Formats: sequence, C-alpha cells, structure tokens
Amino acid sequence: MQIAVRQGHRLAVRRLGHGGVPLLLIHGFPCTSRIWSHTLVPLAEAGFDVVAPDLRGYGDSDFAPDDFYDLNAFNADLIGLFNDLGWERAVVAGHDLGAMIANDMANRCPDRVDRLVILDDSMPDLAETFAAAGIPPSRPKPAVYDYHRLQGKHADSLVAQLDTPDQRKRYIGEFYGHRLWCPPDAFDEDDLAFLTEPYGDAARLRAAFADYEVVMRTRPLSAPEMLDRPVQQPALVLIGADQVTLGDHIEERCAIAFPEAVGPFWVKDCGHFMPWEQPRTVTRAIRSFCADLLATNSRTPRLTGSVG
Repeated sequence: MQIAVRQGHRLAVRRLGHGGVPLLLIHGFPCTSRIWSHTLVPLAEAGFDVVAPDLRGYGDSDFAPDDFYDLNAFNADLIGLFNDLGWERAVVAGHDLGAMIANDMANRCPDRVDRLVILDDSMPDLAETFAAAGIPPSRPKPAVYDYHRLQGKHADSLVAQLDTPDQRKRYIGEFYGHRLWCPPDAFDEDDLAFLTEPYGDAARLRAAFADYEVVMRTRPLSAPEMLDRPVQQPALVLIGADQVTLGDHIEERCAIAFPEAVGPFWVKDCGHFMPWEQPRTVTRAIRSFCADLLATNSRTPRLTGSVG
C-alpha cells in the first residue's frame, strides 16, 4: 500500500496485524522492505502491528521531494507515517542504515520510540567518549569498503557504468555474495532475483547511493544527525557473527552507546542480513523483548493488510 506521509509524498508500506503493538521495521542498504518478508507474518501472529516501509527513494516509495536522503529526512517521513497510522509510540527495529535511522529517531523524537531493536553493530558515534574509556578507534577495512568511495564520491559515473538492469541487479547482488557480508550460499538465485529486482531501475540505484554521499560528506544534510549522544531507550542488540563488516570492541562500545541495552547477542550461522538469514531468531527475540507490551495490549490484532 501507499501512504502519504506529507502532501504529495508517499511511502510504500507492507503492513500486517492491525491493532497489535506498533512495530516499525526499517531496512538498510542494499535492501528494501523485502528483506523483512520472512518476519512479517510471525511478528503479526505474535501480536504486533507490523509496518515495514520502503525508505524514500527505495523500492516503491516516492523519491525525495527535496533531494535529501539523510537521517533527519528519513525520520521526517517515518514520523509522518506514525501520524497517519495513529501511532503515538512504537517499537522500532532497524538493520544497517535502518539501525542508524532508528538510533537517530530515538534521540530526535524520544517520545515516539518505546524501545529499539538493532540488528547489527550500528550505534551512535561517540568517539571522544569511547576514547576516554580506553577504546581505540575502529580500523578501516579498505578492501571491504571500496564501495564507500565509489558510491559516495563517484555515484553518477558508477551508475553510468552499470548501464543495464541486469548489471545493476548483479552489482547489488554482490553484497549478498562475494563481498562477505554473509556466509556463502546464504542466498540462492531466487532470493537474489527477488531482493535485487527494485535496483534494476537506474534512478533507484542512484537514490540508494545518496546515503553514501552523506557518509562521505559530498551531499548536504537537511539537519544535523542526532548521533552525538547515547540512546536512552531500552535496546535489544543482535549481531550476526559471520560477516566482515563488524567494527572492533563492539561490547565495550555498546555498553556506552546503549546504557539500557540487552546484549549484544551474537547470532551464529548468520551474517549481515539477519532478518532474512535467521528470521525465527529475530522473531523470537523481538517477541521476548516486548513480552510486557504484548501482554498488556488490549486490542486484538487482525492479520490482514498488505505484504507486497
């Protein structure tokens, strides 16, 4: 379904479990809301009102009307989505870029975020606080992160090189394969065809690169990021053990960035794409973390909606 989050600007949304405990699922790169496909039904059956939007510019959502693709812009859309749905507060789960959006939302709009579920090692950037605690800076991994430079500084030329739908989808498919974000053979050909299909469109691929331009400071921000302070809400942190994108000293950083954290818990036989690779673990963890909310929700969820 399409929901107008402001006049003339819509997000595509997958939703199940009307009347349940509000739960927002935020995807990252190189994903869309499709990455949550295996969790929507079981989370709705557990008692959640599950909403998984495509971020602006991604999937089937409208492109940014103001050309901003930063955390504030994403969250302006998502708070607009809350308002349309009639949600005062929600549990917010995020993966990859979605986890950073969730962290930003928790600090920017603390009264709208009940608690967080973080599905990787994303956390606020507290460099000075980490250093004061004796935690050394993370070491860059240039062989892994070459795409940061390409997508963040040479986005237009990269899209021009990927000049057919198949080439664009194959490029995105590499993140599920030889770039080692996940174990070998975690995704079969049908999985990749489904997950990469939206990126066959050159404009969609270009919009997804905008986040890396923000990271590389080649694209302006609509407002400063709210990642300069710890997140105070209760947070469940799950991390797939089998990936090479992880930073260093994660437990120590997590204890500072999420003072009310449960975890981090390391999920074996799982890489970066936990919602797809280990959906039962994700579902059970969220259900347990929110057991009190589920027990006190007086509304009976209806397992109807749009999952795309």
